[in-house]
Amino acid sequence: MKPTSLKYIALATFGAAILLAAALAEQPRILVHGHRGARAERPENTIPAFEYAIAHGVDVLELDASVTKDNVLVISHDPMLHTPICSGPENNAVIRTLTLAEIRQWDCGKMTNPLFPKQQAVPGTRMPTLDEVFALAPRGNFDFNLETKISPKRPELTPSPEEFARLVLEQIRKHKLEKRVILQSFDFRTLVAMRKLAPEIRLSALTATDQRDFAAIAAEAANAEIVSPQFQLVTPEKVAAAHKAGIQVVPWTADKPADWDNLIAAKVDAIISDDPVALLAYLKAKGLH
Repeated sequence: MKPTSLKYIALATFGAAILLAAALAEQPRILVHGHRGARAERPENTIPAFEYAIAHGVDVLELDASVTKDNVLVISHDPMLHTPICSGPENNAVIRTLTLAEIRQWDCGKMTNPLFPKQQAVPGTRMPTLDEVFALAPRGNFDFNLETKISPKRPELTPSPEEFARLVLEQIRKHKLEKRVILQSFDFRTLVAMRKLAPEIRLSALTATDQRDFAAIAAEAANAEIVSPQFQLVTPEKVAAAHKAGIQVVPWTADKPADWDNLIAAKVDAIISDDPVALLAYLKAKGLH
């Protein structure tokens, strides 16, 4: 082979490598939110779940807040204490009717959730406060995606939306996490309240059934920066329209590769998953994280 031919082959190979690198660089990086920490592996919404997620490099800890009788923010998806999530002196108890000291009598790591066969029990685990979870912030560069568990249909279970938002903001400012917290809710009243109190806090509008375009949902939720739909509501067209309006799309809760592939194809900004470690590995294998 002539030297000139070798030169052209080398140039062509170099050019192809540049094009491949450019194509990979254009692929959007998809962030991973650990749903309730990492409930596929550890008891949900507990310090062990959050520590597990942090140790494996999640981008965002997703968690839920309720309020005790003595106005302490605690981390729980449900307004009730019940098995298999927590076991204690009663079969069921309403968080809002108990003090933090009373809630600490419950073990929220003793039992495993039968829905998650990989979940490992951590006996003796108590329900954490938001203060304790925010204290994990120095362990990495991850963010917090905090849901206010509130509903206009059950006002007795929570303080007012305004008071709920104020309690959350108090903890955000205590830990200086204004740039690292997203406030999300299905009940947009807390989002509206937070926007008035602290416009710098990012807001995320959660929806399970709303078929409208994401920009319309965000507008109703105090012009939220993020819309977080149930993952089956996501289409490439809706995501593209949201991005054009400057809105991010962060669907929940996708745990299967086939669903991840659909969300990747739709070009979502992040995915909330019960199994964030598996999702991280999946995205990294595709050069998307």
